[in-house]
Amino acid sequence: MEEKKRFVKDKFSRVTRRYDLVNRLGSFGRDAFWRRKAAEELAGVPGPLLDLCAGTLPLALELVRQSPRKVVALDLTLEMLLYGRWRLREDPLSPYLACVGGDAEALPFKDRVFYGATMAFGLRNLARPRKGLAEIFRVLRPGGKVVILEFSRPQNPFFAPLYALYLRYFMPLLGGTLTGDREAYLYLARSIYAFASPEEVLSWMAEVGFKELRAYPLTLGVVTIYTGIKDRSA
Repeated sequence: MEEKKRFVKDKFSRVTRRYDLVNRLGSFGRDAFWRRKAAEELAGVPGPLLDLCAGTLPLALELVRQSPRKVVALDLTLEMLLYGRWRLREDPLSPYLACVGGDAEALPFKDRVFYGATMAFGLRNLARPRKGLAEIFRVLRPGGKVVILEFSRPQNPFFAPLYALYLRYFMPLLGGTLTGDREAYLYLARSIYAFASPEEVLSWMAEVGFKELRAYPLTLGVVTIYTGIKDRSA
């Protein structure tokens, strides 16, 4: 478990400055749409919100853009957070963002603090994803909502083989060329195909106590958005 954490932290620290560029080019610009849809799930939810595995802050910023409120952004890789803060140093919305270095499996927050929580492309990188979900449940207020955006495996019989080739060959080529770390993007493909199905993720969420569970795919199933509510009696 600790070995995976060290590997993920090392790889993300190495690709920090080109990470968002690779995401934008590799998704053909769809990554911004995916984050916008995820953020819309918390429309009308007051702050503070928690954004886990926040990286260079794209989802945290989108949450604030849609509705200015406090967002606490947490990531294991400090280089990602610092770079995100530096890029947003003149953005008028940056005062709404608070950055915290930390482990999503051991959150440094008290119980029942946040009205909502998000995580984009981070659940499959956790050594213990169920533990991460349990920690989200712990820090959410009763009635709080979690929104998870994660890669998934397309089920369309025509598209799925093309997507497998894209992950196996195109993403390592693109990511390796732009960041100099091809291994990080080979890991991307492996992590997607080794990760749980949407049905399994929903079962994990149910196990830790989330109710009103929902999962819906975007872009032919390339990604899935998961949502759940912490019961008001919890």
